[in-house]
Amino acid sequence: MKIKPLYDRVLVKRKEPKEEIKGGIIIPDTAKEKPLEAEVIAVGDGRVNEDGKKFPLTVKVGDTVLIGKYAGTEIKIDDEEYLIMREDEILAIVEK
Repeated sequence: MKIKPLYDRVLVKRKEPKEEIKGGIIIPDTAKEKPLEAEVIAVGDGRVNEDGKKFPLTVKVGDTVLIGKYAGTEIKIDDEEYLIMREDEILAIVEK
């Protein structure tokens, strides 16, 4: 299934953190914090102001971004979990 976000919305997928076991303690999935890093999967056409002028988005498909813990709306597509959020909810772009 292909998704195209509208306006200034962005579709992202959280990156799973590396599994680390310290001292033989395994933390269950329900107790783990949600990862704050995500990959941009799809972007909208841009924000439209009151005059009807369109401004392109700063992020692009494939970017790794930092997002807030409770940012966006969680959706499930083909058994995969994604977030749809506005571009202004993205905190930063991770540059490699």
